[in-house]
Amino acid sequence: MRNAYLLLLFMCLILISSVTSAQTTGRLTGTLKDEAGAAISFGTVAVMKASSTSIAMGGVSEVDGTFSIQAPTAGTYFLRITAVGYKLLETPPFTVTGASFAKNFGTIALKSDVKQLKEVNVQALQPTITQEADRMVVSVEGTAMVAGNTAYQMLAKIPGVFIDQEGNIQLNGRSGVTVMLDGKLTYLSARDLRTMLEAMSAENVKNVEIITNPSAKYDAEGSSGILNINLKRNTQRGMNGSLYAGYTYNGKQHGYNSGATINYKNGPWSSFATLDWARRVGGREATFTRVFYGAQQTTYFDQVATGNFQSQGPPAIRIGTDYSLNDRHSIGVMAYYNNNRAYSDFLTDTYVGSAPNRPSSYINADNYTTSQFSNLATNLHYSGKLDTAGTTLTADLDYVRITNPARSDFFNYFRDLNSDQPDSTDFLFTDIRSGYTIYAAKMDFTRPFSRGRKLEIGAKTSRVISDNDARFYLNNSDVPVLDTRRTNHFYYREYIYAAYLNWNSKLGERYTVQAGLRAEQTVSNGQLLTTGQETNRSYLSLFPSVFVQQKVNADYDISYSYSRRIQRPNYGNLNPFVLYRDPYTWWQGNPYLRPQYTHAFSITHNLKKKYSLVMSYQLVNDVIAELPLLDTEKATTVYYIGNVNDGHNLSLTGIIPIKFGKRWESSNTLVMSYNKYNTVVNQTSIANDRVFYMIQSNQTIQLPFDLRAEINGSYRGPTAYGLYFVDSQWWIHLALKKTFLNKALDVSVNANDIFKGQRIKTATVVDRNINEFDQYFRARSLGITLRYKFNRGQKVDERRRNNSLEELNRTGG
Repeated sequence: MRNAYLLLLFMCLILISSVTSAQTTGRLTGTLKDEAGAAISFGTVAVMKASSTSIAMGGVSEVDGTFSIQAPTAGTYFLRITAVGYKLLETPPFTVTGASFAKNFGTIALKSDVKQLKEVNVQALQPTITQEADRMVVSVEGTAMVAGNTAYQMLAKIPGVFIDQEGNIQLNGRSGVTVMLDGKLTYLSARDLRTMLEAMSAENVKNVEIITNPSAKYDAEGSSGILNINLKRNTQRGMNGSLYAGYTYNGKQHGYNSGATINYKNGPWSSFATLDWARRVGGREATFTRVFYGAQQTTYFDQVATGNFQSQGPPAIRIGTDYSLNDRHSIGVMAYYNNNRAYSDFLTDTYVGSAPNRPSSYINADNYTTSQFSNLATNLHYSGKLDTAGTTLTADLDYVRITNPARSDFFNYFRDLNSDQPDSTDFLFTDIRSGYTIYAAKMDFTRPFSRGRKLEIGAKTSRVISDNDARFYLNNSDVPVLDTRRTNHFYYREYIYAAYLNWNSKLGERYTVQAGLRAEQTVSNGQLLTTGQETNRSYLSLFPSVFVQQKVNADYDISYSYSRRIQRPNYGNLNPFVLYRDPYTWWQGNPYLRPQYTHAFSITHNLKKKYSLVMSYQLVNDVIAELPLLDTEKATTVYYIGNVNDGHNLSLTGIIPIKFGKRWESSNTLVMSYNKYNTVVNQTSIANDRVFYMIQSNQTIQLPFDLRAEINGSYRGPTAYGLYFVDSQWWIHLALKKTFLNKALDVSVNANDIFKGQRIKTATVVDRNINEFDQYFRARSLGITLRYKFNRGQKVDERRRNNSLEELNRTGG
């Protein structure tokens, strides 16, 4: 905490010195307007040397037409002013006498350029992949694959990305990925993140940034890197937007989605609003097989399950506005609110016996859950340009409130297959009220220097309060009776204080170096109010990062990187409550769960900014993974999140785009890795390792009649994760898109997982005891979407808000 305050004081001193320096320098000012007196935004103002007509200084007019440029050194100059749609204008020469020289050019009127140009429509067939020094950018805007899909479905098609049924994300075969939205962390658990992404149309997404080894500027949370989803920004003056509606069918359930996007830009204001109103559906069919080798007998457990869910509610709304105070300072506010009511069931038929295919008992367990998920996220943002050299200061304040109360009924019917005894019953009822409140503040300061050098420093503090009250009731009579064995009330508080320093510099013509150090102090307190159990933690962690980019020649460069990362337990996993599924299966939290740390090394080869080959190695300490705890005598299985001793991952990722003429483009990703996990279960050392490979291929074909087809195919080989062996998967998605009404109306048809290959099979063996799953989550679906765009306006630039929070990624269970 003390270090963070010292850093903030240091930043303030730099700010004061920068402002003082700026005040002693003369400036050239004025206002650009058209013939009707309207402000001309983003016009280019160049200060030209009269003797050589070379550019000495330059700047861009603000939204209100004003410009302010630092005066050049003594000499004679003139202004050359250009703007899209207007004729070039040059001012009479003027003489600068010294550093304090200032001149106000007043209002400068530009004349319209009456020449009309034919519209040029440049359209890429498939997502464009750009490899930058520290990230890969996948542009998905305008592709048929996003049409009719949610942001959740779109994310699963990004190169190297895999999302499991619970919303857990893997990148290049590794878990522990942090998800950001417009540079801002989502503050959601895996399940809640899936809920939010399923409530968001993929057509609102512009691109996805894959940052495998983030610099010290980013939160250290996330062992496998960051996925930053950038939404479309309003780039048109006036009002514009779009309307869309879609329908999906997965073979058993019908769903729909509809919504609108409205943007308004005028003068210093730039505002937006998005709404999404949908009925999301899904489900699964599964079988679970277990064999328990007890001291007295062997028990065989066979279960068939069917699950269904649907969620709907009032439209999810995201609104925001930015206001330019003047040519240097702007403020903005953003709010997102989502409120969904969800219904789900999980119906199982279980047979238990002492020999294969010879059950002695049958259990019918029917679970029904109703929940009300609510998420309110707000952000207040400030951005300031402190001088013409590019010195900037940004600040963010965030407030997030999440609630997810749920009520469940569990109806268990038992039948003895070896007797004529009547069925017995065991009914349970749960009332779980959970909520999270998050406060965060951050500040970032950037100061450029000569010869491409740059200093970045910043600080952040956050406070998280988690309150989870889980009450279980025995419901076998008219009046439910509180079940004190399972009921608990968990209260958790966490404070994180962080500060960082990052330095960029060039070493000659071929090398660029970036080095940084981030410090994060974590203080937490978890209280199980039901029993009085309390867990306190306080630890300081340092996270260094180094990046070196070598430019071998104009078409080939190599990047080397190292970073240390952390993955803290999400708040739900720290809660030792019981999540009931059936009399033989439940999930339990772990208040003693430790954070996992990752040392990540990588070498990236880039050829012609199109082809890339990434070699990486990760050493992970205290791996966080799901572990099964088997009671062989009672034939029960308890799943919990625990720490595997360590993990190793060695991987090779290649991205190869291929162009088959003008009408067919292909993007292909190949991942090969070796995963190894070591842990101790029941005093037995267990090692689980596997060579893993994954192939992704996206084909985009332009057909006659302005019809575009896209085919996405993937194959994931077997892999190891924690104690589990995960079997192979494969899938093929197909999309067709056609435009009408002079490209104002898009009609898209999507068919996902056409051959039902996206089946999830996992298995683990602990002390000869077998635990196997075979599940299909109704990934096969057919959908159609119509989208209408209106009021296209003049293109302009817009400032980009970039802030980040990581605490939300760990809320929930």
